[in-house]
Amino acid sequence: MRIVFAGTPEFARVALQSLHAAGFQIPLVLTQPDRPAGRGMKLQASPVKQFAQQHGWPVAQPRSLRLDGRYPEDAAAVREALLAAQADAMVVAAYGLILPRWVLDSMGPPAAGHGDAAAPGTGARRFGCLNIHASLLPRWRGAAPIHRAVEAGDAETGVTIMQMDEGLDTGAMLLAERLAIGGDSTAQLHDRLAVLGGRLIVEALRRAEAGTLRPQPQPDAGVTYAHKIEKAEAPLDWRLPAAVLQRRVRAFDPFPGAIARLGGETIKCWAAEALPGAAQAAPGTVLQADAAGIAVAAGEGVLRLTELQRAGGRRLPAAAFLAGFAVQAGQVFDAAAA
Repeated sequence: MRIVFAGTPEFARVALQSLHAAGFQIPLVLTQPDRPAGRGMKLQASPVKQFAQQHGWPVAQPRSLRLDGRYPEDAAAVREALLAAQADAMVVAAYGLILPRWVLDSMGPPAAGHGDAAAPGTGARRFGCLNIHASLLPRWRGAAPIHRAVEAGDAETGVTIMQMDEGLDTGAMLLAERLAIGGDSTAQLHDRLAVLGGRLIVEALRRAEAGTLRPQPQPDAGVTYAHKIEKAEAPLDWRLPAAVLQRRVRAFDPFPGAIARLGGETIKCWAAEALPGAAQAAPGTVLQADAAGIAVAAGEGVLRLTELQRAGGRRLPAAAFLAGFAVQAGQVFDAAAA
């Protein structure tokens, strides 16, 4: 089977690697344009582009896929590349661009999930556009499903392989598998879901070839939206319960990183634990600072910060952090970090 792949970050690279390992042919890869990154802000290729180049696959990096948009020449070039690729399906994973109707149509509408529809004039089987989505749809449609599941305190999440349509993650579900979240941060959960997504997309395509894939419409109940994570969400609001703050610390690792401000300095908080019992102090007050961590009064309970980072420094366990940054009981974190 010939697969056009559209994706950009590490989550997508893992899926592309799985498709390659399973023996699928990759005649074309779509990914976001190179972006400035690092301290030098040099242009950097996406993980997907780097993997594609290592294997000599053609790569297209359109700024838009809208034929009537700001970059119609980019979209037109991709249209020609898709026609030349003569692919059986497109797999999409965290690509970053919306697929307009013409792209969905270019893969041919799948007939009852069996993939026996053909693009006009090609005679080829077409299985449509399949998306690897890191949630149990319809929960957490949208841009940041992993972050939002951790932040909300969900007990489990998973991966859904979805037949794409023009809606926001509204297409029919093809396969899904659950995964317990436990105490994972977004970074840890991301890696587990990436591996699961790679395995499920291979299974979905194999079942599509065999004609055993049966799309199921998403239920109307239980729809939630995972809005994009913004840097403005990073400051910890000490008036919130410690359990909520602890989830936010986990959810915002690695981006944008939960932050707090103490003694005129902004500190990133990478790991924390919610402690039982009442704080008996105003929210934001340091109750104790030792090798176990910095215990801070919250709106309900106590949040103990156990891994921290100063500006320009490294992530450090609390004991090492306190060796270079003195914190005393009674100090008060700013109400709003900047």
